Amino acid sequence: MTNNDLIREGGCACGAVRFKTKGDPLRTGMCHCLTCRKAHGSAFNPYAVFRAAQVSVEGKLTSWQSSPDYRRDFCPRCGSPVIGGDSREAEVSMGSFDEPGLFEPQYELWVKRREPWLAPLDVPQFVEDRSQTS
Repeated sequence: MTNNDLIREGGCACGAVRFKTKGDPLRTGMCHCLTCRKAHGSAFNPYAVFRAAQVSVEGKLTSWQSSPDYRRDFCPRCGSPVIGGDSREAEVSMGSFDEPGLFEPQYELWVKRREPWLAPLDVPQFVEDRSQTS
């Protein structure tokens, strides 16, 4: 089996929504923006970005448009944020995978919003989006 065929699974907290990813992600990151913090109820959101065609979902999702180019999908039963993105890419929260330790962030975004008690990772740091380095 090549990594292109590797299937990884995950889902929401209550089990009503399940997903499968096929192959390796395009990139992985960790976001500290205010919307991610509030949407996840956490100080940051670690995620893996796949091509939309690499991700399949079973179960009902509810969505909200958090920015003009970004949709957030969550389980309407338990509220777990599961997937975000657009028609081209699917951003899957690392905490939604069944198995821990599958990926490590390759960069951090919106570090100007990082909690002061959280040490930066040894990866590229971006003040806001990936076009602005610190």
